[in-house]
Amino acid sequence: MELIEESISALEDMKKYPKELYSIGDRGLLKRAKVSMVGTRRPSNYTKQFTYTLAKALSSRGVCIVSGGAMGVDAISHNGAGVENTIAVVANSLDVRYPAVNRSLIEQIEQRGLMLSQFSPTFKATPWSFVVRNELVVALGSALIVTEADEGSGSMRSVEFALKMGREIFVLPHRLGESMGTNQLLAQGLAKPIYDIETFANSYGVVPKDDAIEKDEFFYFCQTSPTFDEAIAKFSTRVYEAELEGLIAIENGLIRLV
Repeated sequence: MELIEESISALEDMKKYPKELYSIGDRGLLKRAKVSMVGTRRPSNYTKQFTYTLAKALSSRGVCIVSGGAMGVDAISHNGAGVENTIAVVANSLDVRYPAVNRSLIEQIEQRGLMLSQFSPTFKATPWSFVVRNELVVALGSALIVTEADEGSGSMRSVEFALKMGREIFVLPHRLGESMGTNQLLAQGLAKPIYDIETFANSYGVVPKDDAIEKDEFFYFCQTSPTFDEAIAKFSTRVYEAELEGLIAIENGLIRLV
């Protein structure tokens, strides 16, 4: 467990920047494009299927999925992304693996992904610490996806944070009488529906045609559609090499993967 000393710009949107932030795992994930995913602990089969598919589609494009390590939608989001492409923010200290049902998943994220907590050793989760956790989950992502939520739930508290931070909010469409919280967001015009997962994920990047392409810092950087000048400044001749290899294309001064 390590205390993160460097500042994280996304967290400046929080009401108060965390006094302490502890980590276990790959802190390089903090530099990646990130989307936050939250939802109910008791998702329907429909929600389970499309939460997993959505997380997998985004991670295949280089997006890191941020969630809260809880049962239900959180765990499905982490698994869909793959433990090496996910950040779990928890409401307890990192020496407490909670909930016990997710112990194996948490251990895998410790080894290959990233665990984060604002709480010092031996701290056990309390009702208020989940609220603190939710704010951090939302702050880390450039957008918030709520795949299923009831009115008055913790996920809807996350929505409140997203609105204050100016984060875009997306939801899965549900039938009348189901997921009343997300349906309410749609009715109020506070969220946008995801009707097609591939189309939605394509707004964050593309799936490389060649599976042999190394998903390294250069790969993740190019998924953000940087300018040619930005790429040259950061990676120098690697940009020209990638173009010659047919890995990237330069169009209107912007770089994209092909």
